[in-house]
Amino acid sequence: MAGNRTFTMLKPDAVTAGNIGAITKMIEEAGFKIVAMKKTRLSSELAGKFYEVHKARPFYGELCSYMSSGAIVPMILEKDNAVEDFRTLIGATDPKKAAPGTIRALFAKSIDANAIHGSDSDANAEIESNFFFSQFERF
Repeated sequence: MAGNRTFTMLKPDAVTAGNIGAITKMIEEAGFKIVAMKKTRLSSELAGKFYEVHKARPFYGELCSYMSSGAIVPMILEKDNAVEDFRTLIGATDPKKAAPGTIRALFAKSIDANAIHGSDSDANAEIESNFFFSQFERF
């Protein structure tokens, strides 16, 4: 059974470009409730821990550098079928392949600077949410 919570994070390119409001508006208009949200910045060390699953991949170092290069906005979202519906809303990782009207089609600059992260499973949504938010920061 699909869960009703997912995790997302606006990446440094989206925050620097001033797209926080436009993207959160799209998220809410798609029926998601934001249950936790904050603006923060990852250190290189914390970015490495968050993306540890990709440690053996050639892009790991660049990813960690990029994700610690500026402010981010992590969020926990709530909606029925949250993970699947949110992945549809954000679009393909490569913005050139993202469906028109998706967040990445509208706001991503490249496959690397793709504006937003979205959990790929209920289990990862919980892990990623717990990385950024304590139970006391959630509504």
